[in-house]
Amino acid sequence: MKPNSRRLRLLATSDVHSNLLSHDYYADLPHPGIGLSRTSSLISQARAEVDALGGLCLLLDNGDWLQGGPIADAKTRVPGAMPPAVQAFAHLNYDAVGLGNHEFNFGLEVLGEALKSLPCPAICSNLRCLDDTVDLPLSRQLILTRTLPGEGAARPPVKIGLFSVLPPQTLIWDADHLQGRVQFEDIVDTARRSIADLRAAGADVVVALAHTGLGPEQITPGMENALRPLTELPGLDAAIGGHTHLLLPPETGPAEKFDVPVVMPGSNGSHLGVIDLTLEWGADRWQVADAGCELRPISTRSADGLVPTVPEAPALVRILAPAHARTRAVLAQSVGYVDKPHHSYFTFIGEDRALALTAAAQAAAVRPTLNASDLANYPLLSAVAPAKFGGRAGPRNYTDVPGGLLSRRHVADICVFPNELRCVLLDGARLRDWLEMSAGFFNRLAPTKTGSPPMRLENKDRAGHNFDVIFGLEYEIDPTAAALFDAEGRRIGDGEGRIRNLRWQGAPVKRDQMFAVALNSYRTTGGGNFQMLDNLPRLPLPPQMVRDAVTAYIESDLAPDPLTAQPYPWRFCKHLGVDACALTGPGARPFLTELPAGLAHRVEVTEDGFLALYLSL
Repeated sequence: MKPNSRRLRLLATSDVHSNLLSHDYYADLPHPGIGLSRTSSLISQARAEVDALGGLCLLLDNGDWLQGGPIADAKTRVPGAMPPAVQAFAHLNYDAVGLGNHEFNFGLEVLGEALKSLPCPAICSNLRCLDDTVDLPLSRQLILTRTLPGEGAARPPVKIGLFSVLPPQTLIWDADHLQGRVQFEDIVDTARRSIADLRAAGADVVVALAHTGLGPEQITPGMENALRPLTELPGLDAAIGGHTHLLLPPETGPAEKFDVPVVMPGSNGSHLGVIDLTLEWGADRWQVADAGCELRPISTRSADGLVPTVPEAPALVRILAPAHARTRAVLAQSVGYVDKPHHSYFTFIGEDRALALTAAAQAAAVRPTLNASDLANYPLLSAVAPAKFGGRAGPRNYTDVPGGLLSRRHVADICVFPNELRCVLLDGARLRDWLEMSAGFFNRLAPTKTGSPPMRLENKDRAGHNFDVIFGLEYEIDPTAAALFDAEGRRIGDGEGRIRNLRWQGAPVKRDQMFAVALNSYRTTGGGNFQMLDNLPRLPLPPQMVRDAVTAYIESDLAPDPLTAQPYPWRFCKHLGVDACALTGPGARPFLTELPAGLAHRVEVTEDGFLALYLSL
């Protein structure tokens, strides 16, 4: 660097989801691929490098830190105590944190208490409070004034402007907590205004904490993922992305070019984002003369699995030890018994007993209220979707509950998210559209050309947690047909669709036939963009978490539900004449005999550790 240059390093975490230690609480085993305790070691290294250069370092988090791993769950927390994520932030000396959509999952009061205990400022630029009783100690934007090492009184401190944005869809996803109390403004409009305000207030450097994924380059109102257009706004110097758990720069393949340095550090503490800005003094202010960015992983993958690149930071492990011990003790409590393993390894190609258990528990919890209402003649169905299905979270991210005695950690492995139980009322036409939307998870398959590999079964642009299975029905899926809905829930086709032979109790479902459907609050508040479920009437229910319903069902506090006696709802249409490749976890090997004979004709391990199943459909 030039003599009058100084290094400003921005260290970034995002989507940690309270995975603070390198431990898988669902399996109760060490997990070298997660944990802020390992990211902490990378943070110490990165800080030391900048200290040696005589530079300045800031540590920032981009949101989704409060909710996630079992250590953050209400049953494992001490009432009134500082949340474990805040304990970690305090120890690591974060300079500022942004908010993600999952910060609102527990309600505004829980978030408010967490923010009050934060040791650093919290920012959310596109949040507006509508209710005077909402008490959220937040900055809409912030300027951090820092003296650059070696400057003393020679030149003024550098002023780093920060703003933070999150998806406006947060209002939909947590409507039960937020409706009428807060609103969220457009990401790009907020970013443009925030940049101008920060520059006008004297910021030398402007950084976006952008809890949003890449999205398209073209700006549309209300974008959920708006990182691409946001980074093109004039006056921005750097951006930290998140929300979609991707890696930027990517580990493999060409890196996308942005107008400013951009990092997206994965999830669960898997990576540390590093943005290096070279500052030069000129025109009576500090200016960014050069910039670069990188990701630093806490582990790498080998033929033997994940290998840590750094150890856990002992000091952080000690600080979190009481919360860790309490979480393990709560999750070890026994709740009941199941006679067979419940896993999600084949959730996209066949039966998933964990989904069936959840569906039965939801129905058992709803049925007494439905039977006591004037809607008792409505058939009761139950809709569930997998929570752990590999994907971006990696080949270890599958539900895997052994047969035998169950503990609370097994229930948490089945019900990962803190969703509440709901029941909606709808007709057969909307029910079919619901299933068509779910079936869009699959790629459109065609006969494989000679010498070409078969197509991937799963569409990588569709989320696995939006593959709803509706128990109480019977239906087939034809992935060779065109999907009727896109990922945003917009109808894109008018053909026959993918759902075949949709039946209830052996008879075809009629368009005007009415049903009651038990489901979770994420779906009823718009999660997954199932537009056909908008504004549906609901059956009023007492407040209950889905996880608690599953626990009560296993403990036999709820009566066995008739859904358990019905066949598994769906299967692929027979004799489609196509091949496909489906990915699952290597833990599926002991269960391959559960697959129908002849379905998987070849199995191999991929470079990134998944188990590829080559299917004949």
